[in-house]
Amino acid sequence: MAFIHHVLEEPSYGWKDENGNLSKPTQGQIISEFFSRINVFKNKKNWLSFTSWLMVFCLAPFLFLFIFKYFTIKGLIIAFLYSMVVMGSHGTVWYHRYCTHGAYKFRNNFWRFFTQNLTLKIIPEEIYAISHHVHHALSDTPGDPYNAQGGFLYCFLADANHQPINRTMNETAYNRCVTLMKHTGVSANTYAQYQKYGSVANPLRTIIGVVLNWSFWFGAFYLMGGMGLACAIFGSAAVWAVGVRTFNYEGHGKGEDKRQEGVDYNRKDMSINQLWPGIVAGEWHNNHHLFPKSARSGFKAYQVDTAWYYIKFMSIIGAVSHYKDSKAQFLKEYVTPALKVEPVFCPVTGKQIFATE
Repeated sequence: MAFIHHVLEEPSYGWKDENGNLSKPTQGQIISEFFSRINVFKNKKNWLSFTSWLMVFCLAPFLFLFIFKYFTIKGLIIAFLYSMVVMGSHGTVWYHRYCTHGAYKFRNNFWRFFTQNLTLKIIPEEIYAISHHVHHALSDTPGDPYNAQGGFLYCFLADANHQPINRTMNETAYNRCVTLMKHTGVSANTYAQYQKYGSVANPLRTIIGVVLNWSFWFGAFYLMGGMGLACAIFGSAAVWAVGVRTFNYEGHGKGEDKRQEGVDYNRKDMSINQLWPGIVAGEWHNNHHLFPKSARSGFKAYQVDTAWYYIKFMSIIGAVSHYKDSKAQFLKEYVTPALKVEPVFCPVTGKQIFATE
């Protein structure tokens, strides 16, 4: 566990207090840490966190242009569907189930590249994937980069404050980070480059990748519907980029135990299944924590899983060569045993019956 405990850069207020409990910084401390972590003039190793937030601010003007110049009801509907369903599902498909958990495999690099760039690129894979391994290993305990018990701001600014990798790793530890990222197609820095930039990803390659991705999609949307459509979709991406940073606070009960019997079967942490993230993005979070390497997390009939539908479709056409589906195991281990209850007395018939009858 030593690697997991030290792979991320510890914030100035630490992961634990003097008693070994979660260190709960004040809002002022969190904000101060945030501006310190994105200050590239102070330390160029802050470039990845800076770039991540710079992309949000670059998208903001498109949102204002759509609202004040190009607004239409049709554009609003398209923007809503793109940000909530398309980008939400893509985040689950690419960052969550592939980059972090390797729940499925692509037939070749073309389909990996295709899926990676299926939407506007906003989140650097490194920021998400490595820290998410830590999140699962230390969920709701000190060291969890977005521990909901730390409060809303603790989670909201986690990508800058808690998720960047440790910038003082030895070569062996750094190589383990590279291994965690190898399947994503991100070109890794050498150890010497890592010592210079403090990241697995190379700054130039990362920025060029984002510019090309945004240029392609802006041109495509402009050709499809003019400046109005392009602004609607790019603006909605800004909304998603901000909204997605709130998810783990909500998805872990805002730091409280909000798990429901018969809904949230994983009892090892405070993750919960939420209807809205589940329906629009396939993010049934408690199910996912129960079977993190499953390409499907919508296990029950009502649990729509758009991310799984994409993965399954890609498998049907041969783009995905392998995936893991834990639905049968979930039903066997958690649903079927729950049906085997003790018989009860029926006052009408005078017979013993089971609750399922």
